[in-house]
Amino acid sequence: MGDAVSEYTVRLQEQEHEISSLSAEIESLKNPQNLSPTAHLDELREENTRLKYRLNILKRSLQEESSNCSKSMININQRLQEIFGEAIRASCPELDNPPLAVTPNQQAKLGDYQCNSAMAMAQMLKAKGVKANPREIAEKIIHNLPDNELIQKTEIAGPGFINIHLKRTFVSKLLSNLLINGVQPPPLTSRKKVVVDFSSPNIAKEMHVGHLRSTIIGDSMCRLFEFLGYDVLRLNHVGDWGTQFGMLIAHLQDKFPNYLTISPPIRDLQAFYKESKKRFDEDEDFKKRAYQCVVRLQSKVPDFIKAWNLICDVSRREFQKVYDCLGIQIIERGESYYQDMMIKVVKEFEEKGLIEHDEGRKIVFAPGQSIPLTIVKSDGGYTYDTSDLAALRQRIFDEKADIIIYVTDSGQATHFQVVFAAAQMIGWYNPQVTRVEHAGFGVVLGEDKKKFKTRSGDTVRLMDLLDEGLKRSMDKLKEKERDKVLTPEELTKAQRSVAFGCIKYADLSHNRINDYVFSFDKMLDDRGNTAAYLLYAFTRIRSIARLANIDEATLRKAAETTDVLLDHDKEWKLGKCLLRFPEILQKILDDLLLHTLCDYLYEVATTFTEFYDSCYCVEKDRQTGEVVKVNMWRMLLCEATAAIMAKGFDILGINPVQRM
Repeated sequence: MGDAVSEYTVRLQEQEHEISSLSAEIESLKNPQNLSPTAHLDELREENTRLKYRLNILKRSLQEESSNCSKSMININQRLQEIFGEAIRASCPELDNPPLAVTPNQQAKLGDYQCNSAMAMAQMLKAKGVKANPREIAEKIIHNLPDNELIQKTEIAGPGFINIHLKRTFVSKLLSNLLINGVQPPPLTSRKKVVVDFSSPNIAKEMHVGHLRSTIIGDSMCRLFEFLGYDVLRLNHVGDWGTQFGMLIAHLQDKFPNYLTISPPIRDLQAFYKESKKRFDEDEDFKKRAYQCVVRLQSKVPDFIKAWNLICDVSRREFQKVYDCLGIQIIERGESYYQDMMIKVVKEFEEKGLIEHDEGRKIVFAPGQSIPLTIVKSDGGYTYDTSDLAALRQRIFDEKADIIIYVTDSGQATHFQVVFAAAQMIGWYNPQVTRVEHAGFGVVLGEDKKKFKTRSGDTVRLMDLLDEGLKRSMDKLKEKERDKVLTPEELTKAQRSVAFGCIKYADLSHNRINDYVFSFDKMLDDRGNTAAYLLYAFTRIRSIARLANIDEATLRKAAETTDVLLDHDKEWKLGKCLLRFPEILQKILDDLLLHTLCDYLYEVATTFTEFYDSCYCVEKDRQTGEVVKVNMWRMLLCEATAAIMAKGFDILGINPVQRM
């Protein structure tokens, strides 16, 4: 059918071009008696009208077919933009790139969505010297709206706002589709390769709250891209190379001389690091030996590589404890992975004449950047700048990434800005084709609004923080006497769900760009926009069907046979809210700000509460408490709400439980 639409569209365009030519010819004729249309023009116009009619029928059939066949959720806002975009272009063909603004309506009584393009179009026409009334433009837009499957009616309000009312049957059909097929991502035009660089702790050092933010935010971004169907590579760019390994290996040799045959029992790597650093700062002989160890490590002498691996393995085991708690999947690819590539990077910059010499250093100035990159130090060693350039090059050319995202604290924004500018300057990528972005985040503050530290002023160990979360979560569940109604296994599941869910949600529900205050009391509060509130709300929704003795098979059958009625205002409000899910995901895809999803889930939960308080799902006998009537279409709305919330939790990396 798509081919027929294309064929008719081409014929239409050819005819309209011919009509335009003939009309222009008539206009140019000076003699009034020659202004009557020719017979050929009349024939063309008649044929043109017939073609338009046929094209509209084909387009409508195509829309209905795609709506019915598609298992994917439809982005209603995007669909409205396509419809209004067509109408706007037809209304003012003289405008290049006319503005297209379609948003959900803030006042439900006025309509479901709103198109605000007419006023901006009037301004553009005015700039061209054409007088235009926004309301008249709005009328033209409405007149030019193509036949479609989702708009019930439109109304013009104020200076030229177009209020859009959706068809209830259309919304009901989309909800049935969601219930039958599950929460499916919108169709993907092409499956792009995405590399997300996140977490990135340093070997021989403890993971701290900054790594927690990077880990939680990066994991959630990966989950979003994965759900939408992208090919995602999750990379952990650990700090596993550099001069610090010289002092660590030298200290290892002294403390555990038989390390090559017996694995050294290093339990506290942080303390081991501090001991070696103290010796490095105070003992000149040790310092010399540490430098020799670095040279031998970089020359890949087997015994030194073994020592380096032993140290890295101790750190890896510690990192993995954190990743297991938080359910993180990630591939380690540290700085050491890019060592050999750095030589090629330096050579490439030299061959293209982009290197300047500065007191023995080799530096690169990128266009528009005031700070240079140091790619070779005066002693011949490489820097973070070199390894980050090598990593970026590998991701562009070897991984063939279309999207590369770095999730680190905002303090590194300038560094990445310069690295990206240098990569563009040398011609590695075009920002119009490849999206390379630094998703920065603010620092974690204590409740005193200062940097988050222990009472003694030390950095908070991440495992201590997660253990504290588990303890507080169990205290909260016992305070609510959940230990008396849940089995020990259910209680442990609920404890982990609340503890780790609350820590993740507290981070993700804040705009990542801002600093945020870490407070267990606020996280575990079951009122307001918190994970505790949402997890409780979710288990309540899931329990409605269970308490009415309706099993999953019955709900599945009902989804196929029962229309989701949306006659009550609160049913309508909830139905529309649920179907905004693809719009929310699209927005996050554009700006990588995950708090939008948290705000949306909170809106879903509160909108559901309004619906549940106003609309009986299950009617019971007041005396006996027996179920008298089940309003199945409302049970389906409960099910659709739970499905959307479950998928939202999944993207945030939160594991809800059925009973809490």
